[in-house]
Amino acid sequence: MKGYRLNPNKEFVNRIIEGVHRKDGHCPCRKEVSDETLCPCDEFIKEGKCRCGLFIKIEENNNETVNVKKED
Repeated sequence: MKGYRLNPNKEFVNRIIEGVHRKDGHCPCRKEVSDETLCPCDEFIKEGKCRCGLFIKIEENNNETVNVKKED
């Protein structure tokens, strides 16, 4: 998704990816399992909110890429 990237913390990303694998491709941060929770989940695709922090928003600031903390 444009304007987002993977979290730069590789250890964190690896833990989330392991959770996605354990849940057969579904968001590890959600209890329910449905088509809407397949990673990337519908909430992220529609609203730009990644509960897990796997995907983070980036902003352009004076030709510099800046990571923005995920919204709660």
